[in-house]
Amino acid sequence: MDGLFDATRDLKALTELAGRPESIADVLERALESLGQLVPHDLAVVLGMEEQSLRVLAARGPLADDAVRRHTLRLAEHPTLRRALEERRAQVLTEDHHAGGEGDPYGGVVDLPHGHSCMVVPLHAGDRTLGAMTFDRSVCATYEPMVVELAEVYGRIVSLAFLYAEQAELLKRQRSQLEERSRILDEAGGGTDATGLLEGSLSPAMRRLVVQAKQVAQADAPVLIRGETGTGKEVLARALHDWSPRRRAPFLQINCAVIPENLIESELFGHVKGAFSGADQDRPGRFLAANGGTLLLDEIGDMPLAAQVKLLRVLQEGTFEPVGSDRPVKVDVRILAATHRDLEQAVMKGGFREDLFYRLDVFPLKVPPLRDRPDDLEPIATGVLHRIARRTGRGPWRLSNRALRALGREDWPGNVRQLVNVLERATILVPEGVLEEPVVTMDRGLRPRRPDIDAPTSEEILPMQEMERRHIVRALKRTGGKVYGPGGAAELLDLKPTTLQSRMRKLGVDRRRSS
Repeated sequence: MDGLFDATRDLKALTELAGRPESIADVLERALESLGQLVPHDLAVVLGMEEQSLRVLAARGPLADDAVRRHTLRLAEHPTLRRALEERRAQVLTEDHHAGGEGDPYGGVVDLPHGHSCMVVPLHAGDRTLGAMTFDRSVCATYEPMVVELAEVYGRIVSLAFLYAEQAELLKRQRSQLEERSRILDEAGGGTDATGLLEGSLSPAMRRLVVQAKQVAQADAPVLIRGETGTGKEVLARALHDWSPRRRAPFLQINCAVIPENLIESELFGHVKGAFSGADQDRPGRFLAANGGTLLLDEIGDMPLAAQVKLLRVLQEGTFEPVGSDRPVKVDVRILAATHRDLEQAVMKGGFREDLFYRLDVFPLKVPPLRDRPDDLEPIATGVLHRIARRTGRGPWRLSNRALRALGREDWPGNVRQLVNVLERATILVPEGVLEEPVVTMDRGLRPRRPDIDAPTSEEILPMQEMERRHIVRALKRTGGKVYGPGGAAELLDLKPTTLQSRMRKLGVDRRRSS
């Protein structure tokens, strides 16, 4: 009678615990502690359902050790357990069950004699099968029917406590995800009209890229975005998200090159409280915060090998374990990766996993450098000036024709990012109005242009016609063979298009071979 009173008291405490946002492990440990007064045991275990397996979530008793807590049961190998879960009835396992081909649930993990006491109590709530409780004793006897019936009734109550605690934990995790998303977006300083920037491109190369990007945006396959530093790989990634069915879900990113190696796993996959020094609370990480949406792994070539292993598992199985936890977390995240590095070379040198490379390189996209898309220089510069004016409340500004031609003559080793910096500085020097050539061509620390094979050496003296021919060829190469219109060779050379074409015919210059 005293045992029943104690169990009733413990049951009340259990339901109160389940009503608070404590961890499921605390609830299950309390459940085993309470039920242990009614069901004698040397090993009491709660197992959680994971697809077609049962994984140990909590264990108590003299035989509970680390091997038990790491144990997983495949239901295909234990038909009696599977039947107990399907019928939702407690099942006493006898020596016949153990000898009938399925073996003991803890065979090879715990040393228990043949014929020992063993019982399985299913845990379920509504249509959900949550898992099971098992009780084992070293003595060779079976559990009495009254104990089995009581354990079954108690199991239903434990199931409700389990479900309530699970829901409370889910709410807590979702709240953490929202807080993490808010923090990341605050750090990023808001979004960008990525689709508008790309769809406004005039160069043929960028137009082809936009067509390809819109096609792959509808799929969930990983995309590897390549390109030189500053070409706009992040802009393309944002556009892929905006064009995708995930557009209403979060778009988050992480730069693998700026996170210290010892922290990048925690940033990506989160950590549990106490996982390392300074981990005073659970943190969800970028993958969980981006659940349902898109995650950009910028500078993927700089990701440490240990984190690459975990990333490969996410791509293959959609699961990972937070740092300090052995409990898998399932996520639905579309992965985009960006890099300016030669990943094939990194694979050959052992700095990047080959299997991960092939997982990411499903649909590669390459953003062309700014020097190869002269048609885009003017619209990009105009858009940058509009955004600066909107952000600062100053301006507006526009570029003079001479300033545009001067910008078109540069090699832009830093690509769009470098152009943005040039225009930022120019708008600081000129409060509003027209930006002339001097303000955009003042010393910017640019590297010299790439050598031109058609350029004569300083000691070479050529006839005037040959000098003129080479000069026109260089202009056509700079403009990709374009003669007419803004950014064309005629504008670059300050000639009428008809005059330029006449000179080209006379000098034997073919614009198609010169582009």
